[in-house]
Amino acid sequence: MPLVGWCDNLLPCDNRIRQNAQNQTEAVRVTLHYMLGIDTGGTYTDAVLYSEEKGILAKAKALTTRHDLAIGIAEVLDKVIAAAGINRGSIGLVSLSTTLATNALVEGQGGRAGLVMIGFGPEDLKRDGLVDALGSDPVLFLPGGHDVHGNETPLEISALEQALPHLGETVSSFAIAGYFAVRNPAHEIRVRDLIRNHCALPVTCSHELSSRLGGPRRALTTLLNARLVSMIDRLVGACEAFLASRGIEAPLMVVRGDGALISAAEARLRPIETILSGPAASLVGARHLTGLANAVVADIGGTTTDVAILDGGLPRLDAEGAVVGGYRTMVEAVAMRTYGLGGDSEVRIDDRGLQVRIELGPRRLVPLSLAAMLHGDAVIARLERQVRAAHPGRQDGRLAVRTGVPHHLATGLSSQEAALFARIGPEPVALDQLLTSTPQLAMIDRLVARGLVHICGLTPSDAMHVLDRQGQWNRHAAELGLRIAARRKDGAGQPIAASSADLAQRIVDRLTRQSAEIVLMASLAESDLADIDPARSLLIDRALRRQAGIVNFSLSLDRPLIGLGASASTYYPAIGAMLASSCEVPRDADVANAIGAVVGRIRATVTTFVTAPEEGLFMLSGAGESMRFVRVQEAFSAARARAMDAALAHARQNGATDAVAVLVEEVDAPESDGSRKLIEARFIATASGRPRLASAV
Repeated sequence: MPLVGWCDNLLPCDNRIRQNAQNQTEAVRVTLHYMLGIDTGGTYTDAVLYSEEKGILAKAKALTTRHDLAIGIAEVLDKVIAAAGINRGSIGLVSLSTTLATNALVEGQGGRAGLVMIGFGPEDLKRDGLVDALGSDPVLFLPGGHDVHGNETPLEISALEQALPHLGETVSSFAIAGYFAVRNPAHEIRVRDLIRNHCALPVTCSHELSSRLGGPRRALTTLLNARLVSMIDRLVGACEAFLASRGIEAPLMVVRGDGALISAAEARLRPIETILSGPAASLVGARHLTGLANAVVADIGGTTTDVAILDGGLPRLDAEGAVVGGYRTMVEAVAMRTYGLGGDSEVRIDDRGLQVRIELGPRRLVPLSLAAMLHGDAVIARLERQVRAAHPGRQDGRLAVRTGVPHHLATGLSSQEAALFARIGPEPVALDQLLTSTPQLAMIDRLVARGLVHICGLTPSDAMHVLDRQGQWNRHAAELGLRIAARRKDGAGQPIAASSADLAQRIVDRLTRQSAEIVLMASLAESDLADIDPARSLLIDRALRRQAGIVNFSLSLDRPLIGLGASASTYYPAIGAMLASSCEVPRDADVANAIGAVVGRIRATVTTFVTAPEEGLFMLSGAGESMRFVRVQEAFSAARARAMDAALAHARQNGATDAVAVLVEEVDAPESDGSRKLIEARFIATASGRPRLASAV
């Protein structure tokens, strides 16, 4: 049937349809406006108490206790509430941002997940980095799936039924990805229900995370989500337990990677959406703290540095999906570039050549100064023994300690890994005494990647302690670690540094240079110059070093550099100077993420689709069961209504008040011989509103 006479039904003159949530009758009961913002990072957990009338009332910090997140959260929240001097019952909203999911992906950590692929084959693992992300985790292929219009290929689940008894004992979660599941999720739902009936492990379906096509990347996103479930569940649970113990009945929200807020329940189901949560909150905080509409924002933490661009007061969104840890996901997030460089980055010293090279990251270590503060004489004694040794060893200055995560997360270890893990306890043990063979180095790396073990070692934070630019931890341990490293010999047989202070300054200089390079890398990419690598460009090297010559090179940013993070005031003035750009480190840069967490809005997006599998038949899919229509106008009308209703319902479910929805229609219907042939129509509804506040006491 030629599609003639669609007029406004197909191509409305105004392609944006707005609808107020007129039927929402729930009243907003607000008398006070105290809001509690929390940011849980890899090293510190920050908190602020904020009101729209008075601004920041108080702020506080506590160490992130990864083995039991509740300890650090309770400490920081008790501190900030006491400092503000308010009644706990007057807190109307609690909002949480976190870098834990981002850090886990950057460091390659997470629980062991079982991947079930429906309608895919082993060759699909080679696409979008899926095989690398999967690693040694188990994957099972089942016949089934659907086509682009939602028509099914019969599902065969006998192989899964046979594998479940074993898989249920060796993984901590499941990920399910079905062929064209975004058009018909029936097979994913059947497999999910089967798994849930056999074991109590978390299960993630790909259609719950994205409505976009591209099966392997959707499977990758689902796999990463499944690995993060236990981590985010523990974080949210720790927050909820604290609030309950203190009689705080405020709603708990979590910052999504695009800066929007979602309910804690939603975050538990879709933890992948919290990747770049902390960075997104930092952008909101940067804008709030500085008032700058155009800036390069760099947020340095213990594990990562996140760089993004503010244009006209708004962050850019990554239309292709967030890239974290080298993986392109289907998660809509700010166009943030995350690099494994922070104050607690591993110091890697290459002493094989005549000139020693120092590189930082991407792995986070527990700084020796922090390890000694936490474990006292046990760390100092091991480092002093190594300082006294006649000859330096390759593993000197490094210790291993259990993270303290629940025991069930250690499932799936090989017998050799389990034996090595058993020798590591809650007190750090020196690697030179722990490791008895070279293969055990790889085992330690696997235990670290599973989140079971921390490595304690030399970091820029230790260097800053020796240079007396930081002092919150144990300076003596940092000094010992630098003395151990400075004993190493270069290719000419000479010590790599004249003193521990000399080596410390070189480490800090290296952090300044690497930070300048990643700020440039992100800025060049946003200027469509991603092919230029600042770390390899001779011209950029000469410009950053101010090297004189007949031709002099210089560079600078076209906008200010905003430095955020607890150590930003220590590092970023020098980074701005290297880039010949003005640098602003706002007064509350150390808690910018927590501030950004309390000023966001809830936003929910739902997409429905209409396709024409054959002449005279129109299929509606997305946000529910597939439906068939014989008239295009009816299909479009139903798609619009379903998208709007689902988006509003989703926003309200997350706690939005006075939600408003906006609909955008995208119709792919090329004209041929005077008539249009429908390829696909997309109806994208976005509902938003401020989160509901609890009644004040």
